[in-house]
Amino acid sequence: MKPNPIVGQGTPLQRWQDSALMAGLPQISVAELVPEGFRAVIIAPHPDDEVLGCGGLLQGLAELGRPMLLISVTDGSASHPGSTQWSVERLSVVRPQESAQALHRLGVPLHSLKWLRAGFTDSQVAAREDQLSAFIQRHLKPTDAVFTTWREDGHCDHEAVGRASAKAAHAVGARLYELPVWTWHWASPEDSLVPWHRARKIPLSCEAVARKRHAIHAFASQLEGDTHIGLPPVLAPYVVERLLQPFEVVFV
Repeated sequence: MKPNPIVGQGTPLQRWQDSALMAGLPQISVAELVPEGFRAVIIAPHPDDEVLGCGGLLQGLAELGRPMLLISVTDGSASHPGSTQWSVERLSVVRPQESAQALHRLGVPLHSLKWLRAGFTDSQVAAREDQLSAFIQRHLKPTDAVFTTWREDGHCDHEAVGRASAKAAHAVGARLYELPVWTWHWASPEDSLVPWHRARKIPLSCEAVARKRHAIHAFASQLEGDTHIGLPPVLAPYVVERLLQPFEVVFV
């Protein structure tokens, strides 16, 4: 098993902001990613990844009136190991509720969104990767644009979901786009491990970034740790700020 790269405070936001590579990434519009007649399928390892990775994209899809399918692979109940304040039982209920509130804050209308909860076990997706790929494939069609976490994102579930989604999309002939989420933490603009040559930038307005920020703050469980056991929040302020740049990146 490879080491966990999600440690410490990660790459400072300023380093990303000062990067000429980031500034020069080719832009792509939501309409180009999901043309008329296509459906957007967002496959999130945990309830919140859909907002962290593509909260701006979701706003653009809603404005265009594109149909959307959201697949939440797990319920996110392993985010606070050992905590009685945020127990597995509590998180399994709360985290999907937080996602629903976040989608509302983004302005995603429920009538345009179908939401499936796949029921896989948080932090153990890789053990059932083939089953997940088959599950996803059953719900895909060739006129889908699939958005999922990058296969090398640094979190075991993100990577397993990325691999399973890629396999399913390939099988049905759907478009596949991968989203960096934890990549912003452990990587750097000069990192040769990141496929920057495949990266495209979705520009976000100030209003879109503000709505994404408001949506992220619906995830109260992730913004809180458990001081009783020395557990820091998953979404510490420095993590959130890196995800609120005036653009989102997809690997095409």
